[in-house]
Amino acid sequence: MTLTELVTISGGTSRMGSDDHYPEERPAHPRQVVAFALERHPVTTAQFAEFVDATGWTTVAERAPDPADFPGADPASLVPGSVVFTPTAGPVDLQDWRQWWRWQPGASWRHPEGPGSDVGDRADHPVVHVAYADAAAYATWAGRRLPTEAEWERAARGGLDGAEYAWGADALPGGRRMANTWVGAFPFRNEGWGGTSPVGAYTANGYGLLDMIGNVWERTSDVYAPRHHPADATPVPRGARTDLLAPTTSPQVLRVTKGGSHLCAPEYCLRYRPAARSPQSDDSSTSHLGFRCATDLPLGDGARTTRSSRP
Repeated sequence: MTLTELVTISGGTSRMGSDDHYPEERPAHPRQVVAFALERHPVTTAQFAEFVDATGWTTVAERAPDPADFPGADPASLVPGSVVFTPTAGPVDLQDWRQWWRWQPGASWRHPEGPGSDVGDRADHPVVHVAYADAAAYATWAGRRLPTEAEWERAARGGLDGAEYAWGADALPGGRRMANTWVGAFPFRNEGWGGTSPVGAYTANGYGLLDMIGNVWERTSDVYAPRHHPADATPVPRGARTDLLAPTTSPQVLRVTKGGSHLCAPEYCLRYRPAARSPQSDDSSTSHLGFRCATDLPLGDGARTTRSSRP
């Protein structure tokens, strides 16, 4: 089992949220977090393949949707598949996301763009097309869990409490790109990676964590609410998180994703910041959505700390 090295994140109080950007990030407020450990980088395609080989797990994208979840849908359309980004031919109305997202039958973590595509050269890229149940199943197999939103955000800040970006105040310090985000004109011209990048292609943050920003959005265990509720910000005590891995595939349950992705562009999605957040239904899987695992401290018997052979 080749699991990612865990990085200890100390407990304490830091700023969560932002009053300067999107409404769902408000209000900025102090949030206390109990010490925990987080994987140094997102789960890679190779690591997820090892999990599938060991368990025989079939991802949500590889299963036919349940007709009960989609009343009135044409049964012929309820086939295994996932949502894939497709660049447009030129400038389009950025209010209509349907112009660059498509439902692709046969798309999955094995076939990121659909039938005919594969992950042969992406072993060290973050795995994508993972629904919540898939991420939860991997975490259980690894003896770990998914991080809460507050944990994830504290870790992403890297000790720079209150900074706009994970690396400081400027989006491009000294003109240098700090994460895999969209370069060019969205959604038709990308002069960057054009997709996911190998984990560790960019500088680690202050805690030594890789790809906390950009590359892929990352799942957390928290159910999404359209704003923060500081009065409810009591930290979850150790040992009380057994409900965070419920293997739901419900389209009605939305959870928080964090960090932005390679598709984030300043003119459309300025969400490559620690405070940024977005909802994803538990049954969703897309070509820009992945995850990493966490664990409580002190490390339990099932929390392994095998150092990854990858960055």
